[in-house]
Amino acid sequence: MVNLLSEHPHMLVILQVKEAKVTEAKINEAREHYRPAAARASLLYFIMNDLNKIHPMYQFSLKAFSVVFQNAVLKAPPDETLKQRVSNLIDNITSSVFQYTTRGLFECDKLTYIAQLAFQILLMNKEINPTELDFLLRYPAQPGLSSPVDFLSNHSWGGIKALCGMDEFRNLDRDIEGSAKRWKKFVESECPEKEKFPQEWKNKTSLQRLCMMRAMRPDRMTYAVRDFVEEKLGSKYVAGRSLDFAVSFEESGAATPMFFILSPGVDPLKDVEKHGRKLGYTFDSGNFHNVSLGQVAKWLSTLEKKLEQHSEGSHQDFRVFVSAEPSGSPEGHIIPQGILENSIKITNEPPTGMHANLHKALDNFNQDTLEMCARENEFKSILFALCYFHAVVAERRKFGPQGWNRSYPFNTGDLTISVNVLYNYLEANSKVPYDDLRYLFGEIMYGGHITDDWDRRLCRTYLEEFIKPEMMEGELYLAPGFPLPGNMDYNNYHQYIDATLPAESPYLYGLHPNAEIGFLTQTSEKLFRTVLEMQPRDSSAREGSGSTREEKVKAVLDEIVEKLPEEFNIPELMNKAEERTPYIVVAFQECERMNVLTQEIKRSLKELSLGLKAKLTMTSEMENLQNSIFLDQVPESWTKRAYLSISGLAAWFLDLLNRIKELEAWTTDFSLPSAVWLAGFFNPQSFLTAIMQSMARRNEWPLDKMSLQCDVTKKSREDFSSPPREGAYVHGLFMEGACWDMQAGIMADSRLKELTPSVPVIFIKAIPVDKQETRNVYQCPVYKTRQRGPTYVWTFNLKTKENPSKWSLAGVALLLQI
Repeated sequence: MVNLLSEHPHMLVILQVKEAKVTEAKINEAREHYRPAAARASLLYFIMNDLNKIHPMYQFSLKAFSVVFQNAVLKAPPDETLKQRVSNLIDNITSSVFQYTTRGLFECDKLTYIAQLAFQILLMNKEINPTELDFLLRYPAQPGLSSPVDFLSNHSWGGIKALCGMDEFRNLDRDIEGSAKRWKKFVESECPEKEKFPQEWKNKTSLQRLCMMRAMRPDRMTYAVRDFVEEKLGSKYVAGRSLDFAVSFEESGAATPMFFILSPGVDPLKDVEKHGRKLGYTFDSGNFHNVSLGQVAKWLSTLEKKLEQHSEGSHQDFRVFVSAEPSGSPEGHIIPQGILENSIKITNEPPTGMHANLHKALDNFNQDTLEMCARENEFKSILFALCYFHAVVAERRKFGPQGWNRSYPFNTGDLTISVNVLYNYLEANSKVPYDDLRYLFGEIMYGGHITDDWDRRLCRTYLEEFIKPEMMEGELYLAPGFPLPGNMDYNNYHQYIDATLPAESPYLYGLHPNAEIGFLTQTSEKLFRTVLEMQPRDSSAREGSGSTREEKVKAVLDEIVEKLPEEFNIPELMNKAEERTPYIVVAFQECERMNVLTQEIKRSLKELSLGLKAKLTMTSEMENLQNSIFLDQVPESWTKRAYLSISGLAAWFLDLLNRIKELEAWTTDFSLPSAVWLAGFFNPQSFLTAIMQSMARRNEWPLDKMSLQCDVTKKSREDFSSPPREGAYVHGLFMEGACWDMQAGIMADSRLKELTPSVPVIFIKAIPVDKQETRNVYQCPVYKTRQRGPTYVWTFNLKTKENPSKWSLAGVALLLQI
């Protein structure tokens, strides 16, 4: 008996341990079933947390995410089968986090977020091939190829050839050449992303079809990616419905302020006041307060502390609403991270498109406004033309640099003050002072924002087209198919817009349809570049995606070091040159700058190479260099010493080698090349100035009384074997917004889908300013890159039979690089 008692506790413990192990095994097994839901939540958090790489306003805290996650778990539909319950959890967590995140993103960043979301979910589920995704994001097109078919550009063909290197796309190039007619029909269709690919290529996976589309129709990729996300995640992830303010308000609390990220011309206060009235909070009741802080940046840290103090122990109905405009650059961002992380962020953006903007401009007035002036006809016509002008200048910015060289904060105040000025001038003058009004609107009211001379010309041209005496004779068209309306009452003007304004197109802005193709292509490029930069650092090491990050970088590094030629021997070149003509001085300057650049390339790559071999400690500068090479970007230390360029690293390096080759040819005997590649210079202005200096020396003319005359020839570079007796032949320019009619020798409308056709060789010589032809010419700005603005080089006068205002509105420019 004593033995049993002494043994019994031991037996009991053994039984309990066995039971605990069984229970633990059951818990572990049950927990494993829920692991996919936890993994999805983790992935969503890290994607959300990476958004601050796009914009510093996008700050989210783990604490706020946890609340969203827990609410999603509670609201997920229950189910008797465990598998379905986990599936419900995953769906609800994903859509809740998606909603929470997207309401605080600008429209232009939402597609980036949902694309990253879809790609990362599919990678985690092993549903897509990482190598194919890498191609889609990186687009490593083979440079220097010529397209054998007329419906694909050289750049597109380079992409097709790169795709053919993968097993899944073998013989794609042969099929396109062999069935050119079928492929041409597909590529040139209006919405190819909705069409079936020719031949057996229609059976490829969704991602493989995206890769092919990326090469063939880059301008349609934003639509194609949206369709891809809808197919893989569901339509709720691409529906553009904005969340009701009341729904967001329910999620706020004393510890969770609501933060409105503002856009010009949008006021969220109306929504807050409206909802406040429903709940009994008004200014009059003394329980709703509006505090304007203006530009008080230094008080923000105090606000952050106060919000923290009041987050605990405050009345349950206490709420804080904050609004601020985002800064134009990351350096100018001053809003404390703590405020942004703990807030529910909501973006409010103005409507897009001419239709919405024209209605919105007219909404600033009413019937009383229309009746306030004694000169009713003139007042109403000019007011409507001003509304159209306002909508055009505000919405034109979507076309990027071809729209405006720089972005300007045009606002409704510009419009309402212009209408007040119009009223005062009409009341005070017996004749309509058109010139005075255009000057006030274009140089002061709207022009006050404008800092670029070419943008000022554009603004002035619009007003010259919209506000002139012909408007009173019923002969004025604000856009093709949209005549200026006659005398109507206020509601009829709104109805007139609905009934008469043509569908949204670049024509409404005076632009060619190619402007939209260019804008959509650049939007797609930016989308993929941003998603590529957001890829997890170890993503390239995933199985199936080939070489690792380090191996890829090492391969590029070795290729650059191997192909980069020796530096120019400046003392030797100086001994070779007999005299210092303006052209030879330019050649020396270019060689010196090229040496500075190539020395930096060699130095930084040698350092990185030692770092990758673990012979040197990796510094942050070396890591940035490695990252740039991996992302096919030109490293910062190189761009500081280089010429302006918007190319990726591979194309940039090929271009660099061509520039060196050009300089080597020129410096062999210093005789001017038969046709000079103007884009090949670090400083093209110096060469154009040298043309004037040579002429000034020869004829003893004062330099400040000279200008350049540009004659576009009917020949290409190969047709010239020697330089002209005076001046120079230059080649390698492209025209954006129009094209050059070689037969007629004048500017002409662009051909559809030919965004930047090349221009024949131009003969440039210096002449006295008073001999410059000013009739039937368009003063065409020349820019180094498509970014325009600060890349301005010179103005070339080009022959035209059309009114030059047509080309100003179309944003026509010559570009040295595309």
